[in-house]
Amino acid sequence: MLRCLHGTVTPGGCARELQRGDDLPVRSGGTRAIRGPDGSGESTLAYSIAGHPKYTVTGGTVTLDGEDVLAMSVDERARAGLFLAMQYPVEIPGVTVTKYLRMVMNAHREARGEKEISLKEFRRTVEEAMELTRVKREFSQRYLNDGFSGGEKKRLEILQLALQEPKVAILDETDSGLDIDALRIVAKGIREIRADRPKMGVVLITHYQRLLDEVAPDHVHIMVEGRIVASGGMELAAQLESDGYEAFR
Repeated sequence: MLRCLHGTVTPGGCARELQRGDDLPVRSGGTRAIRGPDGSGESTLAYSIAGHPKYTVTGGTVTLDGEDVLAMSVDERARAGLFLAMQYPVEIPGVTVTKYLRMVMNAHREARGEKEISLKEFRRTVEEAMELTRVKREFSQRYLNDGFSGGEKKRLEILQLALQEPKVAILDETDSGLDIDALRIVAKGIREIRADRPKMGVVLITHYQRLLDEVAPDHVHIMVEGRIVASGGMELAAQLESDGYEAFR
């Protein structure tokens, strides 16, 4: 279980408080959605949990299965089972998708005390995941995200999610910039990965109702100006669509 409790985050050493988190438990198998107006701090929360160097956590705690996440380096957080699908996936010219995926899969296997994946098993596993996420096989020889469209980058993020087997997946605006067909492909991938890994916890950060309709989270949280101001189920998402954020300020 991932648990974030009463956190304070400042950007790059600035004195201004940017994020005042409330208790946010993400239990095994649960899916939580966080929605808020632009600039409310949802992405800051995600990046702070993942260990982005731009942010310094000056108060509060983040634990994963009882372990102090904030005491871990970025790679240690990933190896411990945290996964972040970024809103703007970075391009890495010179590193092919195949090389990157195999390196990441072996790093996670090493963390679990398992031997490296064989080339035969790797190819089979990746091809199955590519079929699920509608990533073209020829993409495997291209450089990571280099020249990819927005939808292709987001599908590749879900492909990585399918292959890494994290304990908790944080999906930061995975639906942004997607047309309806691409969104349905991404949502289908999330649903099928959840079904295949019932112990995985998921945090969805989104501005749009359509992803929630496709994924159907267990809990919905509304964040305004760095605070979680309301929590509930899908009925809360419906109220937000009806009343807007002003009703929660």
